[in-house]
Amino acid sequence: MSDTWHSPDEPEASAITAAGWLRMIWRGPALVLVTFGGLVLLLILRLVERPLFGPKRPWTPYITQLVCRADLIILGIRHEMRGDVAHGAGAVVANHSTGPDIFALHARSRVFFVAKSEVASWPAIGWLARAAGTVFFRRNARDAEAHVSIITQRLKTGQKLLFLPEGTSTDGLQVIAFKSTLFAAFFNSEIDPDLLVQPVTVSYRAPSGEDARFYGWWGNMDLAAHLAKMLAARRHGSVTIICHAPLRVGDFGDRKSLARACEDAVRSGLPQLAL
Repeated sequence: MSDTWHSPDEPEASAITAAGWLRMIWRGPALVLVTFGGLVLLLILRLVERPLFGPKRPWTPYITQLVCRADLIILGIRHEMRGDVAHGAGAVVANHSTGPDIFALHARSRVFFVAKSEVASWPAIGWLARAAGTVFFRRNARDAEAHVSIITQRLKTGQKLLFLPEGTSTDGLQVIAFKSTLFAAFFNSEIDPDLLVQPVTVSYRAPSGEDARFYGWWGNMDLAAHLAKMLAARRHGSVTIICHAPLRVGDFGDRKSLARACEDAVRSGLPQLAL
C-alpha cells in the first residue's frame, strides 16, 4: 500500500515560456555546481573529521547548511525563521510538502535527516543524502528494533535528527496524521528522558498570482515537471520556519502521545502566517 497523499483536484502542469527555459538554463547548472561542489568539499573534510571524531560530525554540517542557504538564493525563495532553535542533541519533527523543504530546514539548523531507505537509491539525491549523514530506515516492522538502535546511537553522539513523520509530501496547506513508529526510539531505556523533541512548521507563501499550493508536490504529480516549474518560475514566494516550544520526552507516556503533541504543534503553525 502506497503512503502517497492524494487530493481530488491536483493542478495541471503549466507550459514553460521561453523566458522560463532561460531561467532553467542558468538556475539548473548553478544548483548543480553549488550542491555537488559542496559535496566534494564535505567529503574531503570528512576524511579528516572521521578519524578525529568517529561518528560525530562537528564540522561537515556547516557545509550542508551553507550549501542549502545558497541553493535557496539561487532559486530566489525568501527564507525566514520564527522562534528559537533548541540547541544540543535531540530531534526536530516537521511537516513535508516539497523538495525545497530540505534546503529550508537545513539552512537554519545543523540537522541530520531520517529518511525512508528508497531515498538512498535515488540518482544524485541518494549520494547527497548519504554524504550528509542521513539515517535511512525501511518501512518494515521486522526492522523496527534495528532502526531504534541506530537512532539511539546517533542521538547519543550528540546529533540532532530531523523526522518528517507524515511519511509523504502534501500540498503544503495542511498537516496530515503523524506516523508514530519512529517515535519509539525516544522511549528507549538508553535515552535520557530530558531529551527534547522540537516541532517545526514549514510554511510556504506562493508567488504573487499563483495557486496557494504552488510549492506542494503530491499524488500523481510528475517530479520532473515539478522541478522544472521551480527552476522556471519568474518570481518565487517565501518559506517560513516556525520553531515551536521543545517537548521533553519524559513528559509523555508513550510514542503515540508524543507524536500527537508534535502533530498538533506543527499544525498550529500554518494559520499563523495569515495573521
